[in-house]
Amino acid sequence: MKRRIAALFLALGLAAALLTACGGSGAAASSAPGSAPMDAADYDNGGIVESEGQLSGGGAVQDAKMILTASMEMETTAFDEAVKGLNQLTERMDGYFENSTLRTGGSGYRWADYTIRVPAERFNDFLEQAGQLCHLTWRTQNQENVTEAYYDTAGRLKTQQIKLERLQALLAKAELMEDIITIESAISETEYQIENLSGALRHYDALVDYATVTLNLQEVYRLSNVEEVPDSFAARMGSALSSGWAAFVSGMENLAVGLAYMWTWLLILAVIAFAVFRVLRRKKSRFHLPNRDKTDDSAPKT
Repeated sequence: MKRRIAALFLALGLAAALLTACGGSGAAASSAPGSAPMDAADYDNGGIVESEGQLSGGGAVQDAKMILTASMEMETTAFDEAVKGLNQLTERMDGYFENSTLRTGGSGYRWADYTIRVPAERFNDFLEQAGQLCHLTWRTQNQENVTEAYYDTAGRLKTQQIKLERLQALLAKAELMEDIITIESAISETEYQIENLSGALRHYDALVDYATVTLNLQEVYRLSNVEEVPDSFAARMGSALSSGWAAFVSGMENLAVGLAYMWTWLLILAVIAFAVFRVLRRKKSRFHLPNRDKTDDSAPKT
């Protein structure tokens, strides 16, 4: 019995190595006309069970696995309406908000950061319609091809599942306690590998099926980069004067707001300056007082 178990373990090891080596390239049973696909029973003869979507021996093309992501930055003067429109668009696209953060600045203007998941087939439509809701200032898109990694993981998962079936069949025939303990340990390790590989595939599926959009929405008083460049010199001068005056007014407003924030420090500095002035004034008075007395004593008496 021990010899049979050792021989079967050796066969399992060799078959697992063969499956791992061939899993990346998707090698399968012969694709000659009339040949029947191999089942799990052919495993001992070096056959490979072909999973759906993998490259077969005849050269079938894999289904591409693409992870789609995008980042957007937008401005709006109507923040509440923009947030409402974004919620409606996400719901209409069968998407959902993975993360949502709302902040309010010291000036009262608000920012919102969203992580939105939408079905991959509606990714481009979502980006186009979201860009029409607000003033789009920046956008970037990216797609990552994980086809090879996905099907390599799927192949290794299939290998571990077949290995588990063989070990379970071997455990049913084992009689000695030593053999049972050894086989159960191998089964436990195989189940652990299956769990990890299954989790990796589920993670890939989630990223492939639903695209990820990171969106930043900012409330502003005036939209940026919306003015058209004037053609004539007079128009350019008028635009420059207008922009210069607007910048001056904005700068003065910012200065006034900054002083308002610092009024406590300004009051403390004013008190300190007044105290220093009083001290210096007293010292100056004491310095000139003896000279005045001396002059009065030296004057002739009449």
